[in-house]
Amino acid sequence: MLVSQKVLENLCQDAGEKRTQKARAYKACGRVEIVNVEYKDDRNFEISSIVVGQEPYKTYVSVREGEVEDITCNCQDYYNHYGVCKHTLASIMAFSEESHNRPKEEKNSNHRVNNYRNFKQIVNTFYNEEIEEIDAREESTLKNKGTIRLEPKMIYDKFSGDMKVEFKIGAKRMYKIKDLSEFYTRMLEKEFYKYGEKLEFIHTREMFEESSKPLLDFVLRYAEVIKYANSNSNSNYRYYGKALSDTNILLGNSGMDELFDVLCGQKIALQRDYHTEEIEFIEQNPKIEFKLKKVNEEQYTILPNIEIFQVTIVKGKKYKYILDQKKLYRCTKEFENTNLKLLELFRQNYMTEVLLGKEELTQLFSVIIPKVKNAIVMENIAEEELQPYRPKELQTKVFLDFDSNDFLIAEVKFAYEENEFNPLDEKLKLDFPRNMIQETKALNIFRKTGFMFDSQNLRFILPDNDKIYEFLTEDIDYYTHKFEVLATEKFKAKQIRQPKIGSLGVKVDNNLLTIDINHMDIDVKELEEIMSKYALKKKYHRLKDGSFIKLEENKEVEFLDKLVTGMDIDYKELESGEVRLPVHRSLYLNQLLKGIKGTEIIKNAEYKEVVNELDKEQLEEEIKVPENLDPVLRYYQKTGFKWLKILDRYRFGGILADDMGLRKDHSDVICNC
Repeated sequence: MLVSQKVLENLCQDAGEKRTQKARAYKACGRVEIVNVEYKDDRNFEISSIVVGQEPYKTYVSVREGEVEDITCNCQDYYNHYGVCKHTLASIMAFSEESHNRPKEEKNSNHRVNNYRNFKQIVNTFYNEEIEEIDAREESTLKNKGTIRLEPKMIYDKFSGDMKVEFKIGAKRMYKIKDLSEFYTRMLEKEFYKYGEKLEFIHTREMFEESSKPLLDFVLRYAEVIKYANSNSNSNYRYYGKALSDTNILLGNSGMDELFDVLCGQKIALQRDYHTEEIEFIEQNPKIEFKLKKVNEEQYTILPNIEIFQVTIVKGKKYKYILDQKKLYRCTKEFENTNLKLLELFRQNYMTEVLLGKEELTQLFSVIIPKVKNAIVMENIAEEELQPYRPKELQTKVFLDFDSNDFLIAEVKFAYEENEFNPLDEKLKLDFPRNMIQETKALNIFRKTGFMFDSQNLRFILPDNDKIYEFLTEDIDYYTHKFEVLATEKFKAKQIRQPKIGSLGVKVDNNLLTIDINHMDIDVKELEEIMSKYALKKKYHRLKDGSFIKLEENKEVEFLDKLVTGMDIDYKELESGEVRLPVHRSLYLNQLLKGIKGTEIIKNAEYKEVVNELDKEQLEEEIKVPENLDPVLRYYQKTGFKWLKILDRYRFGGILADDMGLRKDHSDVICNC
């Protein structure tokens, strides 16, 4: 027979009993016309035919090595499930039956022809295969380059909520990609592959239409995952069979976002509830809103403008999507947090409307509408009727002060026009509309800043020094931006201070260096504690008067630290306001004074003389090398000689080392000068 019994049985099993019965009826009534046959043997052939049902349908069946490689029909049944339909099955049955009705001579002739074809195939395989393959590849490349396209089809399972996508490939005729792993391999290896009579090409990126390349990248990205998940024999994901389906991509949250990016603005097929339709991917919010309608003088109702269970909500990683009729909408974050949130509340509670009385209108306007913004619209309700229930604009006043313990305190007042009250007083009975959402947000700012509730005084209190410092340096600007902030003089006096040294007196007298620090803007009695905090790299120090000194990036504090540590000064000496040191410390002090700005330095003449004479130019002008040494000493040796003379003049003391480059044959001479 022309078709193997196994192929027929498999096709009938795939089609099911009902389709098989209808296929036999089509064949028996002579509704099948075989248009074209390419036949090798009963396990390798292609059949094209026309089957007349409600209208003529074109069918195509390709069998390779006893397995159905491709099967297509332009009927709705095939389009719905991409499987064996009654028309394709009728074609196979008619072709198979035709072989039984042929005369014996014709069958023998066919047998001889088939034997001849087998022999020719062997010849072609050994002698002409390479040439034919090259020709086919070249012809396919020229014919198909830039023409191959991909067509996605989404499938939604409403019971599991899964969304998956499968693909067809082709140019004029489309073929289903049955194995995404194999497709990935073909692209990776640039393989020449034939899908059917109308499609064969080398799998390279340039063979695809420009419009299909983004989708191609998407397919390859996920097909690679499928391939290696299924090929890993030690995969923990494997349970029965393959870890992932080879025929489609199951869209997770990230996959949904990525696919929408690729297909935005396009129309594709979607199968749901056993029905296939075309949907459009749209980057906008759907027209979903809720209406407040008046039922009677005492009651109102909130109604959605859609059948809430007719739309499907699809979750991505970054976005949520609404599938409604023939459109898939990507929702903005604002829409997701307002209209969509209200829709989900209706769906979760199986509500189609919500009733409320006049007394609840205040809560509607103070709690719900501020949260969902424009999701609720008024229908045929006069504004003056609703005005008494709308809260006025909230004004927040904050009064800042320090208490006797130097804790920061904040008293809060809320105001709606002339109505002002303390929101921390729960005993108050207020009869005007309030914006509860804004009030809660305002009070949360205090809690996030670290304020604690002082229930006895009905105010906020901040007892922690770190939090107070953070408030004064960072949070205060945010408060003044959000609220009306009023502060007492006591609060203003305890701000962050930037200490100034003011002026320093420096003098040299009787071979002693004296530093006058009486004019510093810091209490010297607190200096030791300040410097210990600075050594520990603390951000601040709180003075005894309650104010703060910033220790980070503070040039004055840095100067004092180097002065005390570099000159080994005892803090007890500083309390007197004047420090006496050996005159040789002038060099170190002079370097420190160069790094401090905005401070008046009062120097006496002797100090200036010491510092100036140590200057290189002064050395050249005032100190001369003896005439008998001048011709034999090098330049750097002359400089060393002058330096030692200066040190000797001010009794600084100095050492002439053997490795200073002064040369041993002249060192005795220099030391005796």
